[in-house]
Amino acid sequence: MPSLALRHGTGPGAALASVVLAKQGMDSTPAASASRTMAAKPAEPPGLTTREAQQLLERYGPNDPTLRKTRSLLSEALALFSNPLVLILLVASGVAAAVGEVVNATIIATIVVLSAAINFLQTYRSRRAIDRLREQVALTATVLRDAQWVELPRREIVPGDVFRVRGGDLVPADARLVEAHFLNVQQAALTGESLPVEKSVTTAEEHYTPESAGAIFLGTSVVSGTATAVVTATGRTTVFGGIAARLAGRPTETAFERGLRGFGLLIMRVVVLLVLVVFLASAVLHRGWLDSLLFALALAVGLTPEFLPMITTVTLGQAAIHLSRRRVVVKHLSAIQNLGSIDVLCSDKTGTLTSAEMRLDESLDPFGRPAEAPFLYGYVNSRHETGIESPLDQAILRRPAPEAGAFQKLAEIPFDFERRRISIVVARERKRLLITKGAPESVLRLCSHLLVEGGELALDEPARARCAEIYRQRSAQGLRILAVAYRNVPEQPSYSPDDETGLTLAGFLTFLDPPLEDVAETLANLRRDGVRLMVLTGDNERVTRHVCSQVGLDTEQILLGAEIDRVTDPALGALAEQNDVFARVTPAQKTRILLALRRRGHVVGFLGDGINDAPSLQAADVGISVSEATEAAKEAADVILLERSLAVLHDGIQEGRRAFGNVLKYLLMGTSSNFGNMLSMAAASILLPFLPMLPGQILLNNFLYDLAQITIPSDNVDPSFVRKPRRWDVALVRNFMVGIGPVSSVFDFLTFGALLYWLGSSEAQFHTGWFVESLATQTLVLFVIRTAGNPLRSRPSLPLVATVLAIVAVGLLLPVSPVATTLGFTRLAPAYYGFLVAVTAAYLLSVDIAKRFLLRGYLR
Repeated sequence: MPSLALRHGTGPGAALASVVLAKQGMDSTPAASASRTMAAKPAEPPGLTTREAQQLLERYGPNDPTLRKTRSLLSEALALFSNPLVLILLVASGVAAAVGEVVNATIIATIVVLSAAINFLQTYRSRRAIDRLREQVALTATVLRDAQWVELPRREIVPGDVFRVRGGDLVPADARLVEAHFLNVQQAALTGESLPVEKSVTTAEEHYTPESAGAIFLGTSVVSGTATAVVTATGRTTVFGGIAARLAGRPTETAFERGLRGFGLLIMRVVVLLVLVVFLASAVLHRGWLDSLLFALALAVGLTPEFLPMITTVTLGQAAIHLSRRRVVVKHLSAIQNLGSIDVLCSDKTGTLTSAEMRLDESLDPFGRPAEAPFLYGYVNSRHETGIESPLDQAILRRPAPEAGAFQKLAEIPFDFERRRISIVVARERKRLLITKGAPESVLRLCSHLLVEGGELALDEPARARCAEIYRQRSAQGLRILAVAYRNVPEQPSYSPDDETGLTLAGFLTFLDPPLEDVAETLANLRRDGVRLMVLTGDNERVTRHVCSQVGLDTEQILLGAEIDRVTDPALGALAEQNDVFARVTPAQKTRILLALRRRGHVVGFLGDGINDAPSLQAADVGISVSEATEAAKEAADVILLERSLAVLHDGIQEGRRAFGNVLKYLLMGTSSNFGNMLSMAAASILLPFLPMLPGQILLNNFLYDLAQITIPSDNVDPSFVRKPRRWDVALVRNFMVGIGPVSSVFDFLTFGALLYWLGSSEAQFHTGWFVESLATQTLVLFVIRTAGNPLRSRPSLPLVATVLAIVAVGLLLPVSPVATTLGFTRLAPAYYGFLVAVTAAYLLSVDIAKRFLLRGYLR
């Protein structure tokens, strides 16, 4: 596998890297690497100093295998001017200045720059806040720096660093092992091999591949054991980085991004059509080409919701900050809206329905009588296990067992979800003992004898049935059960699951894990808000039924993992819609259930914390983990709960819906009001002997209107909106634009008639009168569109009220301000303001009626 090999680097950083690797006992020359043999227990490398690490970080860059590039502030600012409409508008205003239209050109350029500046500042502040939140859940590694073991962000690891890993950790970089104890690594991401691979210290090699026993790699995870290793490659130079580079492409489009793209295509079609019609009509009417071009472009800019990216980022950013105060950290902004769209939430019962604070209840012999042997053997097994420590292990180890000190660990056969057990080989008084602990059904079938007070007895069928009945009875009472067994084994180089046979059953350990006090109420709240909880657990069906029935879940039919294997994916989707509880399921079966639900149109969330939950977290629409989860789970998740609680997650789902509600308000506002005004302008430009509004006035109107909406992210959302999962519906936006837009145009035409035939307005008065009416109606209508119900009963946020009323006041004062003449405005007749109040009230009432008709199906 030459493409997956670790090679010694060359280039500008090679000299420094060679010095550092030599310092760690890793000469970078092939000859030295090939000639040196690792000792069984080498001295611990000294690690790097902070200064050396900083120099290497500058040479090799961050330890990030992806191809992400961060843009400078200047490039971020300039990107706001990359919109073709904005560029053409700036060029056209430059041409206007060159031919003497300096005032109009200055007004246009100033408004464009101000819009971009506000957009940039608001977006930048929100992104900075999100970056600070992400740092709270950034992955770290235990690294030796300045002769001290410290926790550092994974991105800061450099070649030559020395790090430690243990069961449950992600390997932070490609590295050569210098010390390893019972190390087993999951390498499926690199090799496709589903079973863990044993790793150990070996003779140094010139090239390391994933098949090399003496190296571990970025993108893999530690199943069990501990290790110390020296970094040989980071970031894009790692094996995983090479694979990521070859597979690099646009990430899977989320529902949120898909909705934004559909909306963008809709606006683009309308803009192109409108600009062509207006420009061609002006040409037919023999108007000046420059004025016609500026007018058409100003119309296009007015119809384009250029603040949408900013409003979206700020809204989702504020939602992320609110969530962080509720102990929920979002790693990706788009995950907030997806969180609000969840209608099925899948989770294990432990730590979700129950406290996960296990308490050891009983130590029983195979026939259910109190006995100490099961506890002693279970304690030895838990004490020497180097995989991910479970709550059951923690409960066992909380009780003292002085006799356990006499056992010395020799080997470990790691836990996996197929065997559902873990074995430890220990030595005591020159004898070797294999101790197995795991699910009763998986351990009992391996036993040929049992241990009772009188000694070891053969395990015949009646005795086997009696043992099975013991753990079934305890399971039906809601107790968690572990079986413990042992056997003497001969001395041999290594041990495997094949040695787990002919065991003697020592007995059972039972554990209490009662349901959380408030979980039944939280589940009822989730159901009320359209979220169904599904329990996917590896526990047996008896324990699962007892716990789930206590919290109000339907346990009449529980599907088992064995049944799942017998059905097709389409059939599994139908079964998953009809059943709330699945027991004895493996991680692979959990992933199948999630994908089957997604194929049937559900938005699925998955809550997991184990190393084997990573595939399911990635398969779900929203992967959710907890702060104390394994690194593999936290890396795969979109959302991290700092407190493991369904109530906290429920808060997050509601916050996601509020954020989506505020983004939707901006879209409905922008498309309906802008479309109506631009439609009116297009029609007036054809029917009137003069332009209905100057290009600079159009842009100023649009700028002030957008400014009024800048506080939408702070607005309140109707309780009825958050009671149901919401998804993107471009058809709703289109219907709203086509339905509300013409209503706006009707009142614009009424204003045209009043200005021309009632008040006999001049061209400047017409521009001024329509500017004031247009700005007042399209900003005040926000109070109507922001709620699906009665606007008098839905309270907007104070910042939104302040900005809307301030912008209306600015519109009313501009005609009498010192800059009125410069902007092309003039004073209006007092009678006009009476008309303005009447037409605005009639318009708001008409929009409220039309709005309720258009939203009746969406909010049902």
